[in-house]
Amino acid sequence: MIYPDVVDFAAALPPNRAICGLDLGDKTIGVAISDLRRLVATPVTVIRRVKFTLDAKALLDLLAARGVQGIVLGLPLNMDGSSGPRVQATQAFARNLVRLTEMPITFWDERLSTVAAERALLEADTSRKRRAEVIDQVAAGYILQGALDRIDALDRSAAR
Repeated sequence: MIYPDVVDFAAALPPNRAICGLDLGDKTIGVAISDLRRLVATPVTVIRRVKFTLDAKALLDLLAARGVQGIVLGLPLNMDGSSGPRVQATQAFARNLVRLTEMPITFWDERLSTVAAERALLEADTSRKRRAEVIDQVAAGYILQGALDRIDALDRSAAR
């Protein structure tokens, strides 16, 4: 099921299971996975896109092997918050993916995630070649970490 709101997504998740963040691009899908307590996002890999059925199989196989139980898709809103063709493509990807898995899916505003990832890689003195190889998975890590921080804040406020 697709949950437009991260609050409903968090409520649908089983306890102590990892979730993943995806940075969906035209040519690649950056993948990051959380720890079991859902506190830390770790960039994992990049899936080279071929066509949806092959992309989905590669992704779902990876997530099954890692015990992932939820998916956070980066939503590429325009800087003014409006939706464009990339948002529509991401939502279509989610609609197609939800037909293949029972995992809850939500969206997270990914504005500036690639910029933040690029900055972090530059600060780490990563070579241009290596940055090109890992930028999408690092951006997925930023997307997932934002969602994890929000879910953690919700959990802490509910515990009060």
